Amino acid sequence: MDFLFPLILVALLVPMFLGMRRQKKEADKVTQMQDGLKVGDRVTTTSGLLGTVVEVDDTTVDLEIAEDIVTTWLRLAIRDVRSDEEPTDDAAVDEATGDDAAVSADSAPEVEQSAASVAEETPKQTETRLTKD
Repeated sequence: MDFLFPLILVALLVPMFLGMRRQKKEADKVTQMQDGLKVGDRVTTTSGLLGTVVEVDDTTVDLEIAEDIVTTWLRLAIRDVRSDEEPTDDAAVDEATGDDAAVSADSAPEVEQSAASVAEETPKQTETRLTKD
């Protein structure tokens, strides 16, 4: 009975200690990434905005979010640096299924057909669709 309390105490403190260590490692990794930002990096902000770094200061980062549109963000708002080699969602699905030609060949006509139907919509149809509610 005398050993039960210390055993329960240790059983509760060990997972808490290990969780704190993991959080500290992840925070250090994010800090290193934010400190290592350089011009030309493609990044994602914590709000999900994608942009390219055009200028880096001590506490802020200027991101080009579209051609000739630059916004200023805190370094802390940068969630990750995106690499150009990231596969698209379709490529990830293709790799997961192993059906490269079948999936891409089947989905391509649907995309072209939906793009064509959007282009054929007249301004009157667009206004009707948008003011339906």
